[in-house]
Amino acid sequence: MIQTLSFAEALNLAMTREMDADPTVFGFGVDAQDHKRTFGSGKGLVEKFGVRRYFGSPLSEGGMAGVAIGAALCGLRPVHIHARADFVLLCMNQLANMASNKAYMSKGRLSVPLVVRAVIGRSWGQGPQHSKSMHSIFAHFPGLKVVLPSTPQDGYTLLRAAIRDDNPVIFLEHRWLYDVTGDVDDAVTDDSLGAAKRIREGRDVTIVSTSWMTVEALQTARILATQGVETEIIDVRTVAPLDTTTIAASVAKTGRVVISDYDWTFCGFSAEVAAMVTERCFDRLKAAPVRIGFAPVPCPTTRPLETLFYPSAEHLVRAVEGLLDLPPTDLTAEVFNAYERRFRGPF
Repeated sequence: MIQTLSFAEALNLAMTREMDADPTVFGFGVDAQDHKRTFGSGKGLVEKFGVRRYFGSPLSEGGMAGVAIGAALCGLRPVHIHARADFVLLCMNQLANMASNKAYMSKGRLSVPLVVRAVIGRSWGQGPQHSKSMHSIFAHFPGLKVVLPSTPQDGYTLLRAAIRDDNPVIFLEHRWLYDVTGDVDDAVTDDSLGAAKRIREGRDVTIVSTSWMTVEALQTARILATQGVETEIIDVRTVAPLDTTTIAASVAKTGRVVISDYDWTFCGFSAEVAAMVTERCFDRLKAAPVRIGFAPVPCPTTRPLETLFYPSAEHLVRAVEGLLDLPPTDLTAEVFNAYERRFRGPF
């Protein structure tokens, strides 16, 4: 059945379907059980499944990560929920040294079917300790899968796929996405992890995007279309494993690429994609790859400075114009960062 859902509702439906289907699936985390229920994505789960299968946890992220890994090793399928991805850093020993290695070190006899859900991205007033993405850090470790959905449909299908996966999966949810709505076909359940998606066809330039930057890329393509530019958009969706084939095929076709990542560029995911594209498409490139990301400073707190720190469609438009040697488009009638006007609060 196809229904219109918000991103939060799509995640909620995915959790509900998997918890209904498999009694070994459970969700927990700091404030997971409070009245806000992780921006609404956990609404009704306590009432339906009880506090033994959906519950709040102590403020001890590293210790709770150990609980989750132990549960996974014992045959359960935990979903460990974090209100901010920044605090997953407190779990890095458990994730990078323990969970990621178990299958390899046991010659496949052990598995860690763990999903770590964590909120990333901008709201307002979050500052440098509540604003990171860190997908490149997680993707650096073999054995961890890393997912960044950008639509309600992908939130639904990729979360279900992550819960069913026998490997540890880091599932990063941008806070601005929770209120974004779209059609969700709940019959789609076979969406495996590791496939990028071409969401717009074009011939002049490729934009490779992650998470919220896919939303910004769509606005960019609409603006550039008024100037006759055909923009192709590749939504990465999973950073690890990375679908290099789809990305390389698109860049080979257009000859130009802007990598629009929701993270810093230095030592980041955009650098990995730029290197891969250069290695695989060198003879087809008409210009050097361009990377867009966070400003190279800690995240500021005020809205005007946040607007300068976080990349947007405006940055993307100017980057593509530079690649194509086009005159600047008049953007005075465009509204950028519009979602911040609707955002009701950081928590």
